[in-house]
This record gives sequence, structure tokens and C-alpha cells, in this order.
Amino acid sequence: MTSIPTEAGACLPSLTNEPISRTTLALFAGGSGDHNPIHIDLDFARQAGMEDVFAHGMLSMAFLGQALTSWCPQADIRSFSARFVAITHVGEQITCSGKVKERFEESGEQRVRLDLWAVNADGDVKLLGDAVVAVE
Repeated sequence: MTSIPTEAGACLPSLTNEPISRTTLALFAGGSGDHNPIHIDLDFARQAGMEDVFAHGMLSMAFLGQALTSWCPQADIRSFSARFVAITHVGEQITCSGKVKERFEESGEQRVRLDLWAVNADGDVKLLGDAVVAVE
């Protein structure tokens, strides 16, 4: 079981990734199989009315998942979900954070429900999520 903070309101350590680059987008497209051209083809993005390509929503969720698994073992995660709030642009640096919303018992196991979020350097929310994690 994980040893993350378990009292309601306790903050989890933040995780900041390198700024989003075109290379990151290309590598994520290849690794995920998501080759939507709006994320990797500037001409396509401009034809769609965007100034530039932008990050896959699932890339931001992957960052949030990376933060979650840096706090606790993957085996302790009982649920993890996210809602996309805003586009993440090339060059933005994303910081993922979280806090304990509540502690409870379910299926004979102590668990915490976490509120999670991903923001850029200006504090603009890009992703909101939650997770349930088994704790000691």
C-alpha cells in the first residue's frame, strides 16, 4: 500500500514536465497510435482554424498519470479519470498536482480520493481529474 498523505486537504508533491515540444507530440503520436493531424501537422491545424498544432489531451492525462504513479504504486490505484478543460499549446510547461479530498473504507480497504489537476506556468487549468488510491 502507498504511504501518500491520507488526511483530507493534504497536498501531494507537484510534478513539472519539460515544455511541450513538437518532438514530444510526434513521439506521443507514435507511442499512442494517435496520429490525428491536428496534433502534428501545422498545415492541417491552420486549416482547422488553429494557429499551431497542440498537445493530445491524452498526453496531458499521461502527465497526470505520471504524477500519480510517482506518488503511489500503480497497483494501489483503484480508479483514475480526467476531464479536459483547455488546449495545451506547444511550448507550455505543465505542472501536475493533487490533494486528498477524503479518506474512506471500501471493500475492507482504506482508500483516499484525490482531486488532481494539471496547469500551465500561468496557472491556467488544462485538466481536472480524480483518483482513488488504496492506503495503509
